[in-house]
Amino acid sequence: MSDNDHVTAPVSSRIIDAAADGCEESRLLLRRRDFMALSAGFFAWAFAPRIADAATGQQPRLLIVLLSGGVDGLHVAVPADDPAYAAARGAIALDRATMLPLFQPDQKPGKRFLLHRSLPKFHSMFQSGEASLVHAIAPPLHNRSHFDCMHNLQAGLPGGRPRSVTSGWLNRLMGVLPSSNPVRVGGALQVGPMPLILSGEQPVLGWTPTTETRWPNFNDQLLGLYRDTDTALHRHLSAGLAVSRIASQSTGQSLSTGNLTPLQTAFRGAARLLAADDGPRIAALNVMGWDTHVSQIQTITSLLSGFDTALDDFRIAIGGAWSNTVVVCVTEFGRTARINGTNGTDHGVGTVAFLAGGAVAGGKVHTDWPGLAPSQLIHHRDLRATIDTRSLFKGVLADHLGVARSLLDSQIFPQSRDVEPLRDLLKAPSATMRNANKAATAPTQPLATGIAQFRRETAVN
Repeated sequence: MSDNDHVTAPVSSRIIDAAADGCEESRLLLRRRDFMALSAGFFAWAFAPRIADAATGQQPRLLIVLLSGGVDGLHVAVPADDPAYAAARGAIALDRATMLPLFQPDQKPGKRFLLHRSLPKFHSMFQSGEASLVHAIAPPLHNRSHFDCMHNLQAGLPGGRPRSVTSGWLNRLMGVLPSSNPVRVGGALQVGPMPLILSGEQPVLGWTPTTETRWPNFNDQLLGLYRDTDTALHRHLSAGLAVSRIASQSTGQSLSTGNLTPLQTAFRGAARLLAADDGPRIAALNVMGWDTHVSQIQTITSLLSGFDTALDDFRIAIGGAWSNTVVVCVTEFGRTARINGTNGTDHGVGTVAFLAGGAVAGGKVHTDWPGLAPSQLIHHRDLRATIDTRSLFKGVLADHLGVARSLLDSQIFPQSRDVEPLRDLLKAPSATMRNANKAATAPTQPLATGIAQFRRETAVN
C-alpha cells in the first residue's frame, strides 16, 4: 500500500492499535521530534536576546502555530447552510444544533459557519472581535503527504517537491528586514525543536519547555563545569537559563496553576518571552497529533479542547502586548469528507486556519466556499482549497509588520507574484512598521533557494 492509500473498510484490532497515533508517516515525524528534543536538551539557546531600543509596548508580536498531522477543517467549522454537509460527512456529521455560531442572527445564509463546541474560549475571542477563521485553505502542494505538504507550508514555495532547500519563510523574513527594525532587533523564537519555518541564516533563540532535569542542582553543576572548561558555553547556558526563568515565571495573572499540559507550558512560555521588553517578537511552535485516521470524534474533541485552553493561556500570559499580537495557526492539509473504516478520516486537501490576537479584525470567516456536493469535492472526496496559505501569510506580514509587496513576492515567498495577500485580516495596517521597513522595499539579490532544482509535482486540481 502506498503512503497515500488508506484503509476504507473494517480492519483487525491489531492494525487499528498500530494506527492509533496516525499513519506511519506521522509516527516518523513524532519519533524525529522526540529525538530532536533530546538533541536540543540543555543547550537550546542559540543566542541571548538583544535589547530592543524602540517602544516595546507598541511593537507587533507574531506567533505561528504549526498544527501538524492534518486538521480536519470540516470538524472544526461546519458550513451552516451547505445542503450537502450531512451526506458528505456521513457518520461523523456533527449535530449543528449543538455547535457555536460564527455569525450574527441577521447574517444572510450562504457564508454562515458553526464552531466545534470544544472551542468555547476561541469562540469568545471571535465574538469579541479578536479571532477569525480562514476556511477552504491549503498550501500550494496537494499531494497529501505529511512530509511534503508541511515542508511546502514552512518553506513558502510553489507547489513543487523540494530537493535541497533548507530555509523557511519566517527566517527569510528576518533576513530582509532592516537591521534597525524592532522585529529584527528582538529576533525570533523557536519553542521546542527547530521547525523548518525558522531555519536559515538568521540566528534564532531556542527554548525547549521540557528541559527540566531529574537531577537536583544539575544546571548549577553544569554551569560550574563550563565555567572552568568552556567560557562560551558557560555564557550561552547562563543566558539560556535566565531566559528560561522568564518563560516559566508566574506574573500574577489570572492563570491556573498546578498540573499544566505540555501545550499550556509551551504557549505560556512563548507568551512571556514575546511580552518581555528585551524578548523576541516572532515565534513558532509545533502542536502534533492531528492525524486522526482512527476514532476521530473522540480524538479531535480532546485535541481541540487542549488547543483552546493553551491558546487562551497565551492570551492571558502575554498581557498588554496582546493588543499588538497576531497568532496564526495552520496545518499541512485537511481530511477526507467521508469517514474511513476505522472511524477516522484520511489525508485530504482543503482545511481551516485560525487567527487570534488583539490586532486581528475578528468575528469573520474568510472563505471562498467551494461546496461539499460530490461534484464540488476533489475526486469526490476532499474539500477543494480556494485559498493559498501564502495569501494568508502575505496578508499578515503586509498589514502587521509592514512588509513591502516586492519582498513578499520574491524574497520571502519566491515565485509568488500571482498570489494576492488576503485583506481585512487585521484591524489596522501598521504604519509604524511600514516606516521601519522603508530601507528594504526592493529585492536585493535573488534568493538562493535552489528553486531551479524544484520539479513541479502533479498537484491535485
